[in-house]
Amino acid sequence: MCGRFVQYEGMAVFMEELGPQLPLFGGYDAEPINRYNIAPTTRVQILHSTEAGVHVTPVKWGWAPFWAKGKRPDPINARIETVTAGKFFKQLWPAGRALVPSEGWYEWVKDPEDPKKKQPYFIRLKDQRPMFFGALAQARPGLEERDGDGFVIITASCDQGMVDIHDRRPLVLSPEQAREWLDPDLSPGQAEQIAKDHSRPESDFEWYPVGKAVGNVKNQGAQLLLPWRSEDD
Repeated sequence: MCGRFVQYEGMAVFMEELGPQLPLFGGYDAEPINRYNIAPTTRVQILHSTEAGVHVTPVKWGWAPFWAKGKRPDPINARIETVTAGKFFKQLWPAGRALVPSEGWYEWVKDPEDPKKKQPYFIRLKDQRPMFFGALAQARPGLEERDGDGFVIITASCDQGMVDIHDRRPLVLSPEQAREWLDPDLSPGQAEQIAKDHSRPESDFEWYPVGKAVGNVKNQGAQLLLPWRSEDD
C-alpha cells in the first residue's frame, strides 16, 4: 500500500454501513468529510473503542513506540504477518484495534518501459460502498492532538489480479467483521484470525487509472477519482 486513501462521505454514512447496533459513545458530524487525497502524518477520523463505547476521533496517520521515535519516519502501515508477534507494535496489539473508514485507496504502478514513470490507480469496492481498514491506534477521545497518539493501517499480501497493481493492500473488513474488530471482549486469538483470514477477497474490488494530479498532496476534490484518459496529462 503506497500511502494515500480517501474519506469523503459524512461519518453518518459509515456508521449506517456498520449498523445501528454499534455502541457509539457521543455524536459525530454528518457533514461530508471531503478528503480525496489523504497523506501520512495528517489527522484522520478513525473509530476506536474504550470502556464507554466506540469513539470517532481524529488521529495522526503514523505511529511508533517511544523508543523508536526520531530514528526514522513513523510507520504508516503494519504487516499482518508480523504485527501480532513483533515487538514494534506490541504496545498496540491487540487492545489498540481500530477502524479507518474509507471509500478506497490509491496505488502507483511503474511503467515497464520507464521505471521513473508511475501511473496512479484508484481501488474501490465494485459496489462502491464504504469500506473499513483494520488498523491499530494509540488514541484518546477528544479533538485535541496528544503526544504519542497515532495509527497504522494493517496490510496483507495481494493475489489474483490486484498483485499487478501492488503486492500489498489494506486489511479491508466487511461490516460484520469490522464490528467484531471493535469489540473490546474479542480475544487476541479471535482478532488474529479475523486479521489473517477474513480480509475481503480481491474479487470484491475494482481498479482503474486516474490522473497524476493525485501525486501532489495539495490537490483535493472529487475530480481526482475520475478515470484517466491519455489526453488528460
